[in-house]
Amino acid sequence: MTEQELDPAWPEHAALFLDLDGTLLEFAETPDGVEITERFKALLRRLDRVEHGAVAFVSGRTIARLDELLAPHRFALAGVHGSERRRSTGRVAPAPIDSAALDPVRERLRRFATDYEGVLIEDKGISLALHYRQQPGLAAVVEQLGTNLAAELPSGWEMLEGNHVLEIKPAGIDKGAAIRQFMSEAPFAGRTPVFIGDDVTDEAGFRAVNELGGVSVKVNSGSTDARWHLPDVDAVLGWLEANVPQ
Repeated sequence: MTEQELDPAWPEHAALFLDLDGTLLEFAETPDGVEITERFKALLRRLDRVEHGAVAFVSGRTIARLDELLAPHRFALAGVHGSERRRSTGRVAPAPIDSAALDPVRERLRRFATDYEGVLIEDKGISLALHYRQQPGLAAVVEQLGTNLAAELPSGWEMLEGNHVLEIKPAGIDKGAAIRQFMSEAPFAGRTPVFIGDDVTDEAGFRAVNELGGVSVKVNSGSTDARWHLPDVDAVLGWLEANVPQ
């Protein structure tokens, strides 16, 4: 890793897009188990005061859950990998998605979770996630499940494999599309996008930011389209603390 990769350049007029889990918050055994640290709270206060409010969180979590984790602050948000989006004005752009189409998949995942202890099913309505962080040895079994499900998914849905998670989500909707939508609106338009993420679900965001001439930052190592790297959550927090005005 080069020195440049460890010290991404901060643009003069940034539009900041942030993933949450594995980027600003350390992973926990379950999604609800994440620790909201005092350092994270202090950073949120600074982000909430950013001039023009050009800050958005872009996450696999739902908007409702993001609001709980980011309270009492209220940011522009893209939830469920862009399937939900709330503009900086507070207006929520609805997702025209029929979640009932996933009912057969829901049942398959529930049966799988019953058979394997330590597997958690997170039902976000318009997407489903199978978490196996408590049972990493199940990786091969989960991969086979994903292969089987991918062949059976109804039209308009796709499978994503992330960090100890298998997720079924609407096809054609991703973090890159969400960032592009934000960048076409105030207060993001005309600024240089900065996106920080850690997982395969963030790659579409990296590609979009690269095409927009911005700063794409991957947390941790691994193959990526991001142009910069930071080693861990601590480094991300430190980089933001050094660049986001107090």
